[in-house]
Amino acid sequence: MIVYPDLELRKGRLVNLLDGKMENPIVYDLDPVKCAKDLVAEGAEWLHVVDIDAVFNEGENTDIIKEIIRKVGCKVQVGGAIRNMEKVHMWMGAGASRVVIATAAVKYPHFVKAAATAYPEGVVVSIDAKSHRVVVEGWTETTKFTPVEFARQFENAGLAALIYTDIDYAYGFAESSFSHTTDLAKNVKIPVIASGLVKSIDDISTLSYLAGISGVITSRALFGGKFTFKEANAIASQREPIAPFI
Repeated sequence: MIVYPDLELRKGRLVNLLDGKMENPIVYDLDPVKCAKDLVAEGAEWLHVVDIDAVFNEGENTDIIKEIIRKVGCKVQVGGAIRNMEKVHMWMGAGASRVVIATAAVKYPHFVKAAATAYPEGVVVSIDAKSHRVVVEGWTETTKFTPVEFARQFENAGLAALIYTDIDYAYGFAESSFSHTTDLAKNVKIPVIASGLVKSIDDISTLSYLAGISGVITSRALFGGKFTFKEANAIASQREPIAPFI
């Protein structure tokens, strides 16, 4: 299982949003480029980098992200308001290994398929869900789709993976569990990268045993000092990949 450190950028700083909102984010006293280099030195093969300002139409962090891509020496998947082919071409041309498409995947599924055709295994669809329904626009709009219903339309599109964020679990809603993530992995023939599930090193261990989970994204627990990347990667790497259900 691959551990993807999550570098979320706002105004050039490394942050983590509380409840998905821009107000009062956690701000880490870390230089984003140096942090990325340090993670690679600890063994990171992939970085997950998100332009938070672009998501909320409050600017962009393009130059910093391009600098990370140029200097880190590992694979980088980039997300944040990627809503047209111009942005896809720009990031792939800048050296990104993958682009992550979120809201636009719901509103323009044909765009996802066109991007995946242009860049096979270079496109990831990010699915955020609350109360088992897909949400978009920074979690402010709820759709009618369940995650499985939504994801199945892309099964033959050539996606590299799905990122699935279970918002209920991420923010401690009652009776939430890993079950929605495993349900998606069980019912869709696309590798699933789990997001929002890691609160401790034990969660890394648990996820490494679950079928169909190819990776895990971690930010708050990692940068909040719950564990180091090296510790998380050691646990994730000792497990042989478990085949998906289908």
